[in-house]
Amino acid sequence: MKRRNFLKASTLLPFLPVPALGKALDQQARTDQSKRTAALQGGQRDFFYKPENAWAADFIPMYAQGAFQLFFLLDFRNRETQGEGTPWYRVSTRDFVHFTEHGEMLPRGTKDQQDLYVFTGSAIQARGQYHIFYTGHNPYKRELGLPEQGIMHAVSDDMKKWEKHPDQVFFAPEQDYEKHDWRDPFVFWNEEENAYNMLLAARFKKGIPRRRGLTARCSSTDLVNWKVMEPFYTPDLYYTHECPDLFKMGDWWYLLFSEFTDEVRTRYRMSRSLKGPWIAPESDDFDGHAFYAAKTASDGHQRYLFGWNPTRDGSTDHGSWEWGGNLVVHEVIQDENGLLKVRVPQSVKSAFDKPLQQEFTTTFGSVDIIKDGLVLNAPGTYCAALSGVMPPVCKIEATIRAEKGTRECGLILRGSDDLEKAYFIRLEPDKGRVVFDMLPRNRDEVTQMVELERPCSIPVDTPVHIQVFMDGNKGVVYFNDQLAMNFRAYDLPEGRWGIFASGGQAAFSRLQISTR
Repeated sequence: MKRRNFLKASTLLPFLPVPALGKALDQQARTDQSKRTAALQGGQRDFFYKPENAWAADFIPMYAQGAFQLFFLLDFRNRETQGEGTPWYRVSTRDFVHFTEHGEMLPRGTKDQQDLYVFTGSAIQARGQYHIFYTGHNPYKRELGLPEQGIMHAVSDDMKKWEKHPDQVFFAPEQDYEKHDWRDPFVFWNEEENAYNMLLAARFKKGIPRRRGLTARCSSTDLVNWKVMEPFYTPDLYYTHECPDLFKMGDWWYLLFSEFTDEVRTRYRMSRSLKGPWIAPESDDFDGHAFYAAKTASDGHQRYLFGWNPTRDGSTDHGSWEWGGNLVVHEVIQDENGLLKVRVPQSVKSAFDKPLQQEFTTTFGSVDIIKDGLVLNAPGTYCAALSGVMPPVCKIEATIRAEKGTRECGLILRGSDDLEKAYFIRLEPDKGRVVFDMLPRNRDEVTQMVELERPCSIPVDTPVHIQVFMDGNKGVVYFNDQLAMNFRAYDLPEGRWGIFASGGQAAFSRLQISTR
């Protein structure tokens, strides 16, 4: 049975019947969206940062000069006009909303030089200068029997002009390590050793091929001469430990790395000591498949995690994931047990400061109005309520309480009027997970968007707070200020937002949609 209601959503006001305004407001929302879409297509900068006419990968963060300095690998994706290789660029920001671009920092080398591709590393202030340690990658070296990858060094007095020191390059010791996997240096001062340490992504020469990855360690007293030490972390689990990062918070040390063995993830380990043992928590990641190569930096008050949301081949929802995309920043928080969680930075949340008044003009099934929201009654059936058209850039918030036995519930994004097409943020309490999904899918045999799910404890009758941030085809959703999931949404560029439930009952309160 289908029942039509006209339900008014507001952050502070209860839901009230407004039968005369729904159609007019929907039409106005569609007009407003068309204008915003045109503005985006006309060159307005993405909310989730990326360089103009290029893409960003592997952000290398450092806090200096009163701002977060974000070095990154710039991917032109146009060898014909831009040539081969990857340079480092830099942007700075104080709030992850407004960015100042500083241009190229480390140019690519030539085919004859080690750093044709200037790959990932770290930036530090030490010994009266700024230092960058980076990966010099050149696939043509392999053809000559030489290592593809070496660790390289550049210095600067002002963070604007950098001088490379190619004579200081050093390579993996071939007696123990694969010579073509020696990259992503992370340099820090080890007080216990009274020396600088460097962590590296490396691979043993022996062992199960897909599980030879390790975090190597080198030591130096002058940032020039490096001695390879005993490995830092060797679990025999992953193909490689890319983009290592290390920091201390409270009494705990945290080691981060990114891997692509079974799942594409940035993971972490925790220890009371730099010497280990390194503990793998039950939930050892921060985000899902669409967030990679994340590294952290702190301003002395909060610590933030900087990763990228990858694009998809062909700009379609079912295209293969590509290398590079748009910056996404999470705030890192620590719970009472030392476990790490992530939430949206307050400055990002506050940027969406223009609440929109929306009307739930279409309902499917039984919908009840409560003081601060709606209840969807769907025992053994399906129920949904659709509001207005989503702006291309917006934030949607909701608090959801699912009754015992509810099969699924959540948010609808860019849905068609008949819900034959839509994206879904779907909570599945019985399976203990949250899923990003869409209809129609590209294959009948799949039951969700492949790879886009997160384990998520959803206690019965306990509110779950969801925040979704959309920027064109990019999106990220946060749950209870604890975990996040990035996604891409190409195939449905516009549509209505709403809520749904199936196989039970779910109450939705504090529903709000906002723009910038």
